[in-house]
Amino acid sequence: MDEQQKILVVEDTERIARLMQINLEDAGFNVSIEGNGRRAYDRIVQENYDLVLLDLMLPEMDGFEICKQVRALSEFPPIIMVTARDDIQDKIAGLKLGAIDYITKPFSFDELLIRIKNILKLYEGKEQEDKTLYTYLNVKNLVLCVETREVKVNGEKIDLSQKEFDLLQYMLNNKRIVLTREKILQTVWGYDYYGDTNVVDVYIHALRDKIDKRFNDKYIHTERGVGYVIRD
Repeated sequence: MDEQQKILVVEDTERIARLMQINLEDAGFNVSIEGNGRRAYDRIVQENYDLVLLDLMLPEMDGFEICKQVRALSEFPPIIMVTARDDIQDKIAGLKLGAIDYITKPFSFDELLIRIKNILKLYEGKEQEDKTLYTYLNVKNLVLCVETREVKVNGEKIDLSQKEFDLLQYMLNNKRIVLTREKILQTVWGYDYYGDTNVVDVYIHALRDKIDKRFNDKYIHTERGVGYVIRD
């Protein structure tokens, strides 16, 4: 292949993950490894992979939930579930959630390689505009698409006003950084805004109503006397 296709191996058993990486790299692929479910989801959303090999039993976020959340955004990248769970109901669940294939451990690497190549060939002719044109920002189960200005939590679309969206995007761009009200005003409302900084509190309250309270999870945190921050 002229350009190495990128595969993400999501597997929390280091020995298995490393073995898969070595074999896939020998077959000509560019392979990355991730053993944490939450971080794997972030990487799938934020980076461009041609295919994901996804284990089910993972820390923080299991493979079923990762597949569900990724498929709520896009049909790319294709996902093959690679797991020791061989119950037929697990297979059905994985395929219903959007995995394109399901292979159980232990498996033949030659068989896995054939499946990978067939799937990549199947997807080769499809337009993958979302991989090149769309930018996603996310925290936990919340995903914001910059270009389409859509926000989803658990795959459910959230209706935000223009300024609510701009505020959320700015905070996601600065995830884990505490932002003062003044800094938020300058960036989101503009340097020529001379209104009361309490407007920030009003919009933060609105975002919390639509996201935190609605989904019973805490995304926006208050740093008393300083400002606000979005954290994982």
